Amino acid sequence: MEISQRKLMAVSEIPAFVDAVIGAGCDICAVGHVSYVLGDLDEMDAAADELERIREQFGERDFLIFEIVAYLRSLGRYLDPGSPARHWRDNPTQH
Repeated sequence: MEISQRKLMAVSEIPAFVDAVIGAGCDICAVGHVSYVLGDLDEMDAAADELERIREQFGERDFLIFEIVAYLRSLGRYLDPGSPARHWRDNPTQH
């Protein structure tokens, strides 16, 4: 019986992962401090094949959720629950 090894994304790959998702046409952003979305459903549906390729390229990333969220927030790509902002572009960039 062969046991397959799943690729795990490295912390250092987070910027490239975010760039790839954006390049696929998805408007990735953090939601609060504990989650993120790749984009809206229409974007994700249109980019389904590319998102699958990205998943295969970068591997499992669920264990990096807080690091991905922190990176997205550092770019200003976030929405906080209860905020009057309607889009992440309404936030100041926090470099």
